[in-house]
Amino acid sequence: MNLLDTEIAPLGMGCWPIGGPFFRGDQPLGYANAEDGESLRAVHAALDAGLTLFDTAAVYGAGHAEQLLGQALAGHPEAMIISKIGIGFDEDSKQLTGEETDPAAVMPAIERCLKRLRRDRIDILLLHLNALPVARAEPIFAAMEDARRAGKIRAFGWSTDFPESAQAMAGQEGFIGIEHAMNVFVDVPTIQGMAERNGLAAFIRSPLAMGVLTGKFDARSRMPKDDIRATDEAWRDYFQGARVKPDYLAQLDAVRELLRTGGRSLAQGALCWLLAKSDRNVPLPGARTAAQMEDNAGALGHGKLPGAVMAEIETLLAREAEGAARER
Repeated sequence: MNLLDTEIAPLGMGCWPIGGPFFRGDQPLGYANAEDGESLRAVHAALDAGLTLFDTAAVYGAGHAEQLLGQALAGHPEAMIISKIGIGFDEDSKQLTGEETDPAAVMPAIERCLKRLRRDRIDILLLHLNALPVARAEPIFAAMEDARRAGKIRAFGWSTDFPESAQAMAGQEGFIGIEHAMNVFVDVPTIQGMAERNGLAAFIRSPLAMGVLTGKFDARSRMPKDDIRATDEAWRDYFQGARVKPDYLAQLDAVRELLRTGGRSLAQGALCWLLAKSDRNVPLPGARTAAQMEDNAGALGHGKLPGAVMAEIETLLAREAEGAARER
């Protein structure tokens, strides 16, 4: 696909898992078992597979994910970086300090990102506050436009699951995309339609349902206590009590063999489902090991799931109705 006048593979690497621990009080917000050496190998595995888009955020690991990505991508100017701002944190304590919504904070936040990423410019900067009201977001995007004109970023967008929020910003010259949750379990035609009508890229987060669609978890699997999947929050509903919710395991069993069509792994099938849904979709599966990244990248060799398979999947899944937009 074409992104910022550059042809890229329609798949990227999500870097939340490589950031390691960070917290809101006692609540873990990172993924467990991240190891810096393996994280670097995962980024290099993505590059070796021809992937050039990397999605991170200032807050992941309280700055650590950006630092690792900057180290791994040194000497790779072809790599494109998406990062996000809007959430304050302390790098030493790895604690969140609250929302950052003052437009005057935008440029200093960008400068800190650039230092950690070892770059002169961020390709795409996203607002990380999913449900921020449009009236409060508008001045932040105005500051992002100033940063774009100053050459600090190439373009900007919003990480939000609210289509009306992105619609309100879609007419701005530098606004090129929206990052939203979507996967085999969660179809969101309203926000996908908004992206299509406005010519926006749709960067897909949670494309593997926080790992559930890889098939590596069963009813006995329990998430480590220092992993975000061990916490219960309404927006992150694939897990409950540190275990995968049984209904998601049942839905995966219902479509398991269809996702494996043509020799795909489960993860590859789930990514190919997203590729088949729209040519604007760019799934951003998280990975913290080279093996995970290599498996994800293998989806490109298979391509979109066939139409007949896509249709059969719809007959077997018992999804909740899309309903009103909410944080995911």
